[in-house]
Amino acid sequence: MPEIITMGPNGLKVPDEPIIPFIEGDGTGPDIWAASVRVFDAAVEKAYDRDRRISWKQVLAGQQAFDRTGEWLPDETIEIFKSHLIGIKGPLTTPVGEGFRSLNVALRQILDLYVCLRPVRWFQGVPSPLKDPSAVDMVIFRENTEDVYAGKELEAGTEDVKRALDFFREQYGWDIRSDSGIGIKPVSATGSKRLIRAAIQHAVDERRKKVTLVHKGNIMKFTEGAFRRWGYELVREEFSDVAVSWEDCGGDPGDKILVEDVIADAMLQQILLRPANYEVIATTNLNGDYLSDALAAEVGGIGIAPGGNVNYVTGHSIFEATHGTAPKYADQDKVNPGSVILSGDMMLRRLGWNEAADLIIKGLEAAVAEKIVTYDFARLLDGATQVKTSQFADAMIERM
Repeated sequence: MPEIITMGPNGLKVPDEPIIPFIEGDGTGPDIWAASVRVFDAAVEKAYDRDRRISWKQVLAGQQAFDRTGEWLPDETIEIFKSHLIGIKGPLTTPVGEGFRSLNVALRQILDLYVCLRPVRWFQGVPSPLKDPSAVDMVIFRENTEDVYAGKELEAGTEDVKRALDFFREQYGWDIRSDSGIGIKPVSATGSKRLIRAAIQHAVDERRKKVTLVHKGNIMKFTEGAFRRWGYELVREEFSDVAVSWEDCGGDPGDKILVEDVIADAMLQQILLRPANYEVIATTNLNGDYLSDALAAEVGGIGIAPGGNVNYVTGHSIFEATHGTAPKYADQDKVNPGSVILSGDMMLRRLGWNEAADLIIKGLEAAVAEKIVTYDFARLLDGATQVKTSQFADAMIERM
């Protein structure tokens, strides 16, 4: 019997037939979702026979929601995600000139999904610009609610920005050009520590040996510099039995997890030159956006990059495509469904259904190893068999 997932004192309580809301997505979303859901259902059935299954519940957001309801993000959708805890979504159209700045950001902020979780690894056979893409195996914990994504902006030339500029000049002596737009970059101890706490706990749970705090604290000392300082404080306050900061060990952590820090621009070089040196990354919102997309390019591109938005306290999670809607390819059964499929792998692991998740990885690895791929990979691989979105799902299911 279908039941909703609940949060208990020891974590998520997942029934054998959980009701999981999904947003099909806009543009290429319907093609991708149709392929992905077949992969999910097949993996669950193969792993558990008929003992477990997912009861899917469609909810609306984006262009589909606007066309049917006149709203980009209906209240009903938000309430269903709140009550059902776990969900998954395809790519969404963001309205231009009206409504939300970003529907994705809105969902993260409304549900306080403070971790943007982006695992990045290479699958055998996936085309890559790196000499050794197998060295890339990282998990990015990107803060999801603060930084410049908080949307605290004032438009140049408005009365609001003029009042702000006058205030800054009078109170702080800041001489800012009168034709400037203004943005506020909030970075709090609360937001930083809960993000870094999740990253260190992940390293503990997965037996990783290093957590890297990525920041631009050499320039932005009271925001990104504070992120670094609060991270090191957290290690001493809560994880001293299992982790130690670079400040306190000089790079020799013994048998503990090393928590280090790297300046953001240097990190963008390091992930190209020495990717094997990094395992778990904790970083602020904008840095995390840059890093996760740059890393995705090293292991096949954004079309195969998974993502999740998680609140480890309340249990709420929404897993999602990390790419856009690509409307010019809509309804062509053409694009790579890997991003949503691998986000589903993440979702199943969040449920504790690791056996089904392992089958998804097995099917994807086998299909790609045989060069049965969609057009984006086929054009980069000699001897590839180019297949449609739906056919790639078929190939995965046959090889589970």
